[in-house]
Amino acid sequence: MKMKNITVIGAGTMGNGIAHVLAQNNFNVKLVDISNDALENALKNISHNLDRMLAKKKISAEDKINTLNNITTYTNLNKAVNGVDLVIEAATENINLKLKIFKELDEICEKNTLLATNTSSISITKIASVTNRPDKVIGIHFMNPVPVMRLIEVIRGYLTTDEVTQKVMQMSNKLGKIAVEVNDYPGFVANRILMPMINESIETLSQGVAGVEEIDTVMILGMAHPMGPLHLADFIGLDVC
Repeated sequence: MKMKNITVIGAGTMGNGIAHVLAQNNFNVKLVDISNDALENALKNISHNLDRMLAKKKISAEDKINTLNNITTYTNLNKAVNGVDLVIEAATENINLKLKIFKELDEICEKNTLLATNTSSISITKIASVTNRPDKVIGIHFMNPVPVMRLIEVIRGYLTTDEVTQKVMQMSNKLGKIAVEVNDYPGFVANRILMPMINESIETLSQGVAGVEEIDTVMILGMAHPMGPLHLADFIGLDVC
């Protein structure tokens, strides 16, 4: 199966970023959200980001037009998943919501459609367990901001097949990303390592070892991190952390 038609569920920060990158690389994208306002804001945001790329001469005016033309918006999930090769769920990081979405997707999607989640921490195997196609469920963890960050964590559930994994790895490479295959353990790789570092940074601040700027400076200059862990925690959002 050649992947060409992809549905993205959720028009928030991650969803519109994923839709942007897919559309820019000539995939046909169906972006779906329950809110028309969210969809309109997503298209405005994508257009704004394309304008920034245009100003830096990274894309042409024709590229911008083609990218936007590759995106169709929907509020009806049934219509949005009709005839697609892959669905990428990028809804809020809430396990009950994701389980509900995947149960519904399994019922309304064609039997060969692959189902993916952009979760940064929830078990792929658990999400797959509410479907009748756990072999076709996979994690595709994009990093924020999606158009800029090159990494994608491709997370295999316990029953995800080699074939499905390879298809997703190949699609990720077509996006100009670096795809890294990982297994389904808490936090995968990125957050398994990142969150303890952020937590330890907060403890270091709390215990008065050093101030915010000092802690971040040590990690930026001493460990070659582009952003300090406390700054990064705020960027991610402490509620999400």
